Amino acid sequence: MIAIINYGVGNLFSLQSSFKAINFDVVITSNPDEILKADKIILPGVGAFGDAAEKLFSSGLAEPLIEQAHNKIPILGICVGMQLLFTKSFEFGEHKGLNLIPGYVDAIAKIIPSDLKIPQIGWNALDIKKFDGVFKNSKQGDFVYFVHSYSAFCDEKYITSTTEYGAKITASVQHENIFGVQFHPEKSGDVGLNILKAFCEV
Repeated sequence: MIAIINYGVGNLFSLQSSFKAINFDVVITSNPDEILKADKIILPGVGAFGDAAEKLFSSGLAEPLIEQAHNKIPILGICVGMQLLFTKSFEFGEHKGLNLIPGYVDAIAKIIPSDLKIPQIGWNALDIKKFDGVFKNSKQGDFVYFVHSYSAFCDEKYITSTTEYGAKITASVQHENIFGVQFHPEKSGDVGLNILKAFCEV
């Protein structure tokens, strides 16, 4: 069973439709027991890190997610869901994350030229570093859809792809069974479906 965590933040039904398109059944759930029974877990997210983190922790869904991470169950964080995998974020203050990947989240405004628009919205190419995991069906330069003002900063060993937006931006990460993508695969056409399919086959 593939569980999409419903904690009040995320593109749940567009994600569900994407999995249906690649013939994988998913369950949208806010039930801790279902999360603990899942073979794979999706952590979606949109909006601000602090609000998303507060909802995830207060809902009681962070604990089973962390337990499953330690059980080596594959987990995929999407957009803010990816950011929540990190130790902390500096978006409107300092907020703790799940600490499943060492690193932090901060504003892309600190590293990109001041004349570029924030948030970064639209299609951008991936510079893929690892053609396994979620990228086993992908090719160099594939375009995916981004909507974000903040990005993950971490050791290069965790970065599986970057994108260029006036600077190198972390586009995806992996730490053992924990995967994260800053972009939206569910909005990225066939390229995104290939990434979701690869995750389902991890």
